[in-house]
Amino acid sequence: MRHLITGVAGFVGSQLADVLLAAGDDVAGVDDFSLGKREHLATARQNPRFRFVEADISDTGRAVAAFRELAGETAPDIIWHLAANSDIAAGVADPSIDFTRTLSTTFATIEGAKAIGARAIAFSSTSAVYGEADKLLTEDVGPLLPISSYGAAKLASEALLSAAAESALDRIWIFRFPNVIGPRSTHGALHDFAGRLAGRPTALRVLGDGSQTKPYLHVAELIEAMRFIVAHAGEHRSLFNIGPQSEGTRVSFMAQAMIDRMAPGTPIAYTGGDRGWVGDVPRFNYSVDKLAALGWRPKLTSDEAVARAADDIAAGFAAETVR
Repeated sequence: MRHLITGVAGFVGSQLADVLLAAGDDVAGVDDFSLGKREHLATARQNPRFRFVEADISDTGRAVAAFRELAGETAPDIIWHLAANSDIAAGVADPSIDFTRTLSTTFATIEGAKAIGARAIAFSSTSAVYGEADKLLTEDVGPLLPISSYGAAKLASEALLSAAAESALDRIWIFRFPNVIGPRSTHGALHDFAGRLAGRPTALRVLGDGSQTKPYLHVAELIEAMRFIVAHAGEHRSLFNIGPQSEGTRVSFMAQAMIDRMAPGTPIAYTGGDRGWVGDVPRFNYSVDKLAALGWRPKLTSDEAVARAADDIAAGFAAETVR
């Protein structure tokens, strides 16, 4: 197969590229390195079946030009649209970040797909589109009332793709991610804790009271789930929550996991309150029954995913220290 990945140098995009290349497929990618890192492409660049263009695809003209250069005379079988702002707190401080990096890149990706004749897009959405709700979060629940510009831009992107599926696209897949963790992460609780602990603080500062509980999925299992959905979901518009089948993991567990690996004995200093920042959803009841019915289940619980990711991240910081 021929794939085009937006945000290919990012946390998820770069690892998806590596997996697809290892499977023998052709991969083209675009990134502007606003969040992605050049070193994330080290493995992919060694493969002759990988092509890359550096471009800011929040600009439609640049996106179309980049897609045309990457596609050549043959349109990709699928576009994996992963380019987006993934830092919720940054979008709260400056909502234009979500408009530019998430909603604008989605519009431009659709226009780029039209320009090269690509007819299928898989999109990385988020559980944040649901907002703060007491009900079980199934794919058909509504109304959807996000409480962050991050969630709002992702929900608007879903709508743009749904509309495009009526005229310009044969297939769309929308993945509503949980909290994704693992190597190559650029932010998030585990990554932030590791960064603070690397400075050997007298105490680890943790936002909130530590009781925030959310589902966490290791990036390797996320990629496995995305590929499974694309291969097995036959709807014109496919929409799936992706996540662990366990209830989730407390922030206090995550903080202690990083302390145990990087600075044993460091005390935790909680800032207090039931959430980390404005727009943070402290807990939710996330259903993955639809994906299980399709035939895919993760092997790791949320706590097990956190433990594995804590190992990954601690090892990454140790390697950086050695260099």
